Amino acid sequence: MKFNKLGLVFKASDHASSWAKHSALTPTPVLHPDGHIRVYAGFRDDAGVSRIGYVDLNPDNPLEVLAVSQQPALDIGRDGCFDDNGVILGDVVLHKGQWHMFYVGFQLVKKAKFLAFTGLALADERGERFERASPAPILDRSAGQTTIGAVHTALFDEGRWKLWFARGDDWEIMNGTPYPQYEIAYCEATNLLEVPRNGQLCIAPRRPEYRIGRPRVYKTPTGFEMYYTKGTTTGDYFPGKAVSADGVNWQRHDERFELALSPSGWDSQHLCYPAFLNVKGKRYMFYNGNNMGVDGFGVAVGV
Repeated sequence: MKFNKLGLVFKASDHASSWAKHSALTPTPVLHPDGHIRVYAGFRDDAGVSRIGYVDLNPDNPLEVLAVSQQPALDIGRDGCFDDNGVILGDVVLHKGQWHMFYVGFQLVKKAKFLAFTGLALADERGERFERASPAPILDRSAGQTTIGAVHTALFDEGRWKLWFARGDDWEIMNGTPYPQYEIAYCEATNLLEVPRNGQLCIAPRRPEYRIGRPRVYKTPTGFEMYYTKGTTTGDYFPGKAVSADGVNWQRHDERFELALSPSGWDSQHLCYPAFLNVKGKRYMFYNGNNMGVDGFGVAVGV
């Protein structure tokens, strides 16, 4: 399927507040029980700390903003916890009448740029305010996963949770600045408070890539397809695509990704974090642009 860009849907600067000055990181669309499109995303304050809010869109015209959350749907965690310096969206799943939010919590430490691990928060069907299921991460450190364990897709399938996540434990130093290295892995769980720490490798970076993450996985008639974002030492930050029969063993087909950079504007330098939603017979792709979504998020429609 080809996609046509519709434009910048949510311009963050038009809705600035004390906790949401700019950005709408990792936009994650869901169909709300009331019928509208809700896009959860991470809004950053002046210090760059992200809190999760949402934007409601008209399902007949996703360029029309109906409402924007006036307070965080999920705020930062308690001092000293794994998520005390920011939270961004991993995935949101409506399961047994509750929204399950898988989020990535950030913590600053003395000898690394940051740590990033996965938490779980729950809400009723309105999905306006989420409460943590635990103050501890559900996906924590393990060998090869000492700095990052970030779930970005959760599917409840065949009686268990299937989780795809980015994991990492080293840094790429470029011009004296450390950037996180990570790869994509998979694990399963029946209890979300007892998620295995060790996952199976799905996709690793290949040079000049040093990171590949934000896996968004979708079931297809023949198995699964995955969209991800990859960063290179030459400064590229752009999505790719892979297919799998079993969700574990993947074949990359980056050339099949359906969008390109624009010649100018908010998505002319970077394009990242694509996520999809089917509404009223149409398929929409929500995504971030330059500098990891500093301007907000846009949408494209399948044709």
